[in-house]
Amino acid sequence: MANILISPSKYVQGAGELKKLGAYAEKYGKKALILITASGYKRCGGTVEAGFKDSSAQIVFDYFNGECSKNEINRLTAIVEKENCDMVIGIGGGKILDTAKAVAYYKSLPVLICPTIASTDAPCSALSVIYTDDGVFEEYLFLPANPNMVLMDTDIIAKSPVRLTVSGMGDALATYFEARACQASSATTCAGGQITSAAIALAKLCFDTLMEEGVKAKLALETGALTPAVEKVIEANTLLSGIGFESGGLAGAHAIHNGFTVLEECHHMYHGEKVAFGTITQLVLENIPAEELEDIIDWCIELGLPVTLKELGITEVTDEKLMQVAEAACAENDTLHNMPFPVTPDSVCAAIKAADAYGRYFLGE
Repeated sequence: MANILISPSKYVQGAGELKKLGAYAEKYGKKALILITASGYKRCGGTVEAGFKDSSAQIVFDYFNGECSKNEINRLTAIVEKENCDMVIGIGGGKILDTAKAVAYYKSLPVLICPTIASTDAPCSALSVIYTDDGVFEEYLFLPANPNMVLMDTDIIAKSPVRLTVSGMGDALATYFEARACQASSATTCAGGQITSAAIALAKLCFDTLMEEGVKAKLALETGALTPAVEKVIEANTLLSGIGFESGGLAGAHAIHNGFTVLEECHHMYHGEKVAFGTITQLVLENIPAEELEDIIDWCIELGLPVTLKELGITEVTDEKLMQVAEAACAENDTLHNMPFPVTPDSVCAAIKAADAYGRYFLGE
């Protein structure tokens, strides 16, 4: 099987770049459907409109309904047809971006992705995660191409809630460990081949950046400061993790995240927060050295990422609930089977219990 690496055609990161969206967009089409939330429009709609005043492209805004579901995708494809749009722009968080990518795919249109937060590695990928209207994971929609452009306005991201960027670090934490597992098992990655040396190097750089810059970036963001550490973490959360997970592969951490979506108690938690706990669980499954596990758990604690089931919102832990999570994580079509050894619901359930126990121990509970 070939080694394959895929990536967005263009990645732009810098302060104030959203003001230039109109100039970037006119190279891709004449009329854009812009998908955004109502609150997102209040924050940056004026900036976008001002940026399109001197552009040859027109824009139509529509407000996102909240879930990247088949019903929402169908609703928006109908609007693209009605308005004769020839490109799609997503402005916001991961689910908006995944929805924009899916709509563009079904209409064979270019898509421009403009995250206003750095909370997941979704922006750069040729992938949309489809949920039910109630927010339960349904399936991965693999797309034939990555976004035509990803634009990160770091001014806007630095003003977003700090918890969102920290959640992005939780998502990015999984990148290297999942890529390493896929390399060991020769698993097929999301890119449709085996991992390249470039992808594993980017995944390792992602991990090293998080360890070196993560706490510094969090402290800076808490004062509203856009520092070099913040810039580096935004790139790690988005570009390095995006290419790293997609061309490196997914394994245990994201499958365990998907398992936790079956519990209503966890629905208020962000994607990356659940992935961080999923990463710890994967590392327990791998039985990594105690010192390494302690370093990862301590890093999560310092950032405020969840290391216990209680922190995930599960106040009443039962074997039945944990087995529900484990069975969902082990679904036939999920990525837990990319681990380099056999995994069963029983072994996953045991790893979740142990991960929770380690988290409580290091928290001093």
